[in-house]
Amino acid sequence: MPKKNLLLYAHYYYPDVASTGQILQELAEGMLEDFNITVICVVPSYSGVIPDKYKKRKYYFEDINGVKIIRVRVPEFKKEDKLSRIKNILTYFIRSIIATLKSGPQHYVFSISQPPIFGGLLGVIGKWIKRAKYIYNIQDFNPEQIIAVGYSKNRFVINLMLALDKFSCRQADKVIVVGRDMVETLKNRFKGHKVPSHCYINNWIDEKAIYPLEPTHEKVVEFKEKYGLTNKFVFMYSGNLGLYYDLENLIKVIGKFNNQKDVVFAFVGDGSIKSQLEAYKQEHELDNVIFIPYQDKKDLIYSLNAADVHWVVNANGIKGVSVPSKIYGVMAAGKPVLGVLEDESEAQNIVEKAGCGFVVSPKEYIKMSQLIDSYIQFQSCDNLETMGKRGHEYLLKNLTKELSIQKYKMNLNHSKGEC
Repeated sequence: MPKKNLLLYAHYYYPDVASTGQILQELAEGMLEDFNITVICVVPSYSGVIPDKYKKRKYYFEDINGVKIIRVRVPEFKKEDKLSRIKNILTYFIRSIIATLKSGPQHYVFSISQPPIFGGLLGVIGKWIKRAKYIYNIQDFNPEQIIAVGYSKNRFVINLMLALDKFSCRQADKVIVVGRDMVETLKNRFKGHKVPSHCYINNWIDEKAIYPLEPTHEKVVEFKEKYGLTNKFVFMYSGNLGLYYDLENLIKVIGKFNNQKDVVFAFVGDGSIKSQLEAYKQEHELDNVIFIPYQDKKDLIYSLNAADVHWVVNANGIKGVSVPSKIYGVMAAGKPVLGVLEDESEAQNIVEKAGCGFVVSPKEYIKMSQLIDSYIQFQSCDNLETMGKRGHEYLLKNLTKELSIQKYKMNLNHSKGEC
């Protein structure tokens, strides 16, 4: 039987370091046995800067590991500048519609909820143009996420966003969310009305690429030496330094441990509030706070293994709206979790079931401070290693890349009905 064609709107895709881009690359390549896959995405630009080689044309056609790629050029932007980001997103949206016309016949259209609202609408338009089945993968619910962090309080804009995204859900042949708590959010959106056909499939990390390494591993030692982590007890936050994690208050809690010279707090990544965090560090002379750039995918295993404890955090109100994907990398590396997560959220449930760390609720800053102190005390015993091993074992049994990709294949081949 000939393979069917699948058009995937990814927004960001390899080599961009956005977590959704990495997941979608692995998903696309993992489904090549079943589908001919075309991806429509922006030119590499997650940092806001576009390489010179992608500034000459509006569309670029590539092939990466058997996946056809159509890249659309977008304007450069600054993450803290709302206007430049809106211009960037609108250009992606319009040019992706044109790219859809260039993509050939399709049986399936698959889009994610990034960028907010526009990702879902792209899928709807793609469905109409290609007369295809539409699968809508919600990584983050918006405007619920925007409301939770107070990014906008304009009721007209919020209500319009909600109406548009509900429309995208209704148009989908299957809505796939990435957390069990997100299923409830979907149902609440349509309370009193028919809920769209839906399914839950967790995100993942490639457990064959990220796994526990000995502290004496040459590359781990090299990473620690490069960033001043040698002979330190390392708390690490690895990922997007953005609005949805309450990091601007977390760093104030960290500041209370500035006198502990054998402890370091490392932030690996970039994002819209990085400059704010750096300014706070400088103003309060936090000598044990370190900022480290995003790591290449091939080097992520070394940075994750360089920590003794990893933060997995979400701001208050994010339960049922988003799931911090960094939890999968932490567990794959066999490291314990220091969670700042709402009760009964997907990530909190995973930590509890796996027994791989401890969790406090967002905004409980005194308890956060106490938990940091507890982890520091644990460094002289086997508790941390035991928690890390439990997390790794749980991930290998329940949260592997192969398990999730198989679920996607099943739902694409049987897009009607609830799983």
